[in-house]
Amino acid sequence: MLFLKEADVRSLLPMKDCIEQLRSAFQALAAGQAINQPRRRLILPSGAVLHQMAASCRSWFGTKIYSTHLKHGANFLFLLYDAETAKPLALLEADHLGQIRTGAASGLATDLIAPPDASILAVIGSGFQARSQAEAICAVRPVRQIRVWSRSEEKRRNYTADVSRQLGVEVVACDSARAAVEGAHIVSTATWAKDPVLESSWIAPGTHINAIGTNVATRREIPAELVFRANPVVVDSIEQAQIESGDLIQAFSEDDWDWRVVGLERVLSPGWQGSAPGDITLFKSTGLALEDVAAAAFVYERAKASGAGVELPVLYS
Repeated sequence: MLFLKEADVRSLLPMKDCIEQLRSAFQALAAGQAINQPRRRLILPSGAVLHQMAASCRSWFGTKIYSTHLKHGANFLFLLYDAETAKPLALLEADHLGQIRTGAASGLATDLIAPPDASILAVIGSGFQARSQAEAICAVRPVRQIRVWSRSEEKRRNYTADVSRQLGVEVVACDSARAAVEGAHIVSTATWAKDPVLESSWIAPGTHINAIGTNVATRREIPAELVFRANPVVVDSIEQAQIESGDLIQAFSEDDWDWRVVGLERVLSPGWQGSAPGDITLFKSTGLALEDVAAAAFVYERAKASGAGVELPVLYS
């Protein structure tokens, strides 16, 4: 079994390639060649949480297991298996894997439903997920300006300098969320907010929104009024969104899900009727194990071809 560290994952998983791997994975889901199992959480009295999610995609299956604690951080691991033999193939450190595939999911959704000429991106949040959002969207749209707002002025400044240098795009630190999003063509929210970080009145017709910051039912970044303005509302998994997406759970009745929400695999299916010009579009991501499997399998294949990683001793036959 191959062991791959964070540095291996980062070097072997370029954003553009990850977007295409996710495109293929959701096509597999649409064709019945993939299975996704929603996340489960074990919550301890100490505040520690164990998260587990699993999926299969064509020749691969696997599970991501990670622990989190508000005071002590997070630890991510991914196990990849061969779908035919159940043989374990690789163990990956999976922090960068999650960051890149989360950005790639927004990149895929943006590529499928955002206006093709969208060139101004607003990012709410300035952490690691906010950085991968910018990278992914620049990979699929002709972005000429990125605007960023977060609560920390220092983090906004660091984001501006780092992302501008990385992507070669003008990046502007804004003094308010409103200043960042008004007039933007694409808005990505990447926060851990409990209450909405946007107001519906700030969002112009024709704007595309990626909401990726929370996967807890009691938290939301997007107000209900804005959710109801969106057509379509696209999610990476309807089943998982009904468990985790506070943005939608707190907006919708049970009946609303049936006709308002579309899975990303359906958007990729032939004959899907997209939005009309001027429609606000919303992609609400909760992050799927399917995405991890697709990304991890790509990293594993590239590692085998390049000789990266370390072979772990066989503990059983």
